[in-house]
Amino acid sequence: MFTGGLLAGGVMTAGVLWLLSGLFTPLPAGIRQGLIVAVALLAALRDAGRLPLRLPQNARQIPQDVLRRHLARGALQFGFELGTGVRTYVSASAPYAMAVAVLLSGGSYVPALAAGLGFGAGRALTPALRRLSGHGERWDDALARRLTGMTVLCSSLIAVAACAVFR
Repeated sequence: MFTGGLLAGGVMTAGVLWLLSGLFTPLPAGIRQGLIVAVALLAALRDAGRLPLRLPQNARQIPQDVLRRHLARGALQFGFELGTGVRTYVSASAPYAMAVAVLLSGGSYVPALAAGLGFGAGRALTPALRRLSGHGERWDDALARRLTGMTVLCSSLIAVAACAVFR
């Protein structure tokens, strides 16, 4: 239920961004591409610790009583709220860069759907991999050592993809 909620929340947010993307189609493709690349590079610089930039977010956790009322429904709701990316803390900048990319790219809904599914799946993968490791604390330590590189790489890949897509 939790993973289903994460995927549904990610898809819904990406769908809303895709719907709004039509408002930006009058802008020339080169300008939209430049904005996507600029935001992605700013995101990479932020995650590398080179740019002190606050992210627009609701920096709080989802209340625990969501899960206490009804476990299955609560897990779905908890996952959905996390999957939207707007109800809780998002530490990396790449989801913001991807949101801008979906918003400015226009065109087919398929890339937006993939972005939403990717965000939800990424959020589901983290606790699943931690649990599967059998050593949560060691897994946390390994993640902490690699997290900066991973987040910088993700934002950089968004910039590269934007350059390739708009050709």
